[in-house]
Amino acid sequence: MATYAIGDLQGCYHPFRNLLDKVGFNPSQDHLYLVGDLVARGPDSLSCMELVYRLKDSITVTLGNHDLHLLATVLTNKQPNPKDKLEPLLASDKLDRYVTYLQSQPLCSYDTQFDSFISHAGIYPLWDIDTAIELSNWARTCYQGSNAANYFSAMYGKQPTVTIDTHDTQVKFNSIINVFSRMRFLTNDLRLDFDNKGGLANTDELQPWFSHPRFKTASTQFIFGHWAALEGKTTTENAIALDTGCVWGGPMTLLNLSTNEQISSK
Repeated sequence: MATYAIGDLQGCYHPFRNLLDKVGFNPSQDHLYLVGDLVARGPDSLSCMELVYRLKDSITVTLGNHDLHLLATVLTNKQPNPKDKLEPLLASDKLDRYVTYLQSQPLCSYDTQFDSFISHAGIYPLWDIDTAIELSNWARTCYQGSNAANYFSAMYGKQPTVTIDTHDTQVKFNSIINVFSRMRFLTNDLRLDFDNKGGLANTDELQPWFSHPRFKTASTQFIFGHWAALEGKTTTENAIALDTGCVWGGPMTLLNLSTNEQISSK
């Protein structure tokens, strides 16, 4: 029995299939975490969703921004972005079951056996793991519920302040979504920066979220994707970046949680 995590698929079916074959993934024994962005921009989002759904009993997905955008597109009848190449998926007669499946998935997960926290973009430095799981569960009730379309329709925008102690459920929802699916750099006062998507060139005003002192002393391993410009490199030993830019011509990366070995699709 083995436990794996794979970085952003983004519709890159063949590298995904290649990684599963390389490690001899056995769905009856093994478990796989997908750190989000299963779909969009790559050539075959439909095949990625077909395979994930077929293996769903052995997979946990932590939703990424592109997965959430797919849900918003479907549930609010939003016009899809042609750059996302989602037409075959949106035309699939199984789209409803894929949407329902994604709505059942969390924004973060914690593997107690390996003391590993998994999410698409990371964890806010002021949240402990219990708080993060609680907020993820709260947000999931929003995007699963009868008002999901309303939450998704107001999800977009740049809300830099992370506000969870509020009676405004949309503000709370957006804060949680932004942290788990969009976060990269933080300002000195821990506000989210949405404009800088480059690598690790720290400035006096901006630092990667994992540069916060909280992570330097943590025993937990933090596994995330979302940030292709990092090319799998961080400044923090226990922050593991798995988005190695497959959709942009780089490899796709798999992490074996048992051994910490990383395996490339190339």
